[in-house]
Amino acid sequence: MTTKNPATCAGSILGTLFFLLYINDLPGSINHICTSTLFADDTNIICTQLNRNNFKDEIEIILQEITKWFKANLLQLNLKKTNFTQFSAKKGNNVLNSTLCGKNSIINSKSTDFLGLILNETLSWKLHIDKLCSKLNSACFLLRMVSSPLMQQNMKSIYFSYFHSVMTYGVIFWGNTTDGNNVFKLQKKAVRLITNSDSRTSCHGLFKDLSILPLKSQYILSLALFVVKKNGNI
Repeated sequence: MTTKNPATCAGSILGTLFFLLYINDLPGSINHICTSTLFADDTNIICTQLNRNNFKDEIEIILQEITKWFKANLLQLNLKKTNFTQFSAKKGNNVLNSTLCGKNSIINSKSTDFLGLILNETLSWKLHIDKLCSKLNSACFLLRMVSSPLMQQNMKSIYFSYFHSVMTYGVIFWGNTTDGNNVFKLQKKAVRLITNSDSRTSCHGLFKDLSILPLKSQYILSLALFVVKKNGNI
């Protein structure tokens, strides 16, 4: 379940700090029944239940506790920006369509945006990759527009700024999916644009010449760095 806190921090350098201090104890009101994460004004609550009825009851209890906390802190939950997504291994009839928050109904959303990653109900990553490809297409268009006046090294800098930085965000989660091949196709297109190569040119040597890792290699590297970092060696 995702909810955007209604408080704002307009204009003040300390406003963000004050806001974080203000909502810092919100998880304490619900941590005994679920897991919560706070990032700036984005609050996410994670519930784990195998039984559909228990899942519904638990969500309603959590919403009651959150509502109490908001009321005690002179705030109000913005229901227009609050939704829940029920994740499962596959689509089925065991999906909760809505839940109640007081007298208001909160509809089950088929997907949610979690810190720039679009998660759908089956965690297939298709929606996220579709949005990612749209951004990468724009980056390829930029590379095409500047290909004539710029040298290859400048093109490579643009690639890392506008393509690589977008492609690698969250790659450890979706990098091994089938839909990831659509991202790899765009990466090969970008590499051909940098080197001014024909669309039928093999990219194997181009990646090596530019010292750019193909998507699968970048996925493996990112995953390895994550494991090493979690083990405390970095």
